[in-house]
Amino acid sequence: MPMGALHKSAASVGFFGDDLDPIAITTALGAEPTVGVRTGGTWRTSTGAEKVATRGSWRMVAERREPADLDGQINDLLDGLSDDCSVWRSLSHLFRGRVFCGLFLASGNEGLTLRSETLARLSERGLLLDLDIYGPDDAT
Repeated sequence: MPMGALHKSAASVGFFGDDLDPIAITTALGAEPTVGVRTGGTWRTSTGAEKVATRGSWRMVAERREPADLDGQINDLLDGLSDDCSVWRSLSHLFRGRVFCGLFLASGNEGLTLRSETLARLSERGLLLDLDIYGPDDAT
């Protein structure tokens, strides 16, 4: 029996580190982040709450998709940034570079596929793939 399609997905690409300068990463990658903050600086969550950064970060966030389209979200993020993989590898070496993926289930057996080309793009850039999987809400 085939697995059902994943209900919803969220994705972002980012770098994290104590000495991170978001302006330098913006310059290197050629786009403004959704969130760019130095260690100790303040930023606002998507719900408007103000937070103090315990470490510097530069993050670009894709719109959530329902039904899930993680492959598309990752490629849309990367397509809007520099293609110079040596810049990405350098940033990933200096800071924790990652693609964050939020996977939201509506039932107990859902799945998704990432194309080999998408995985290659992450690997070429030295990015980690972080997956957070959220189960369906308890109906009772």
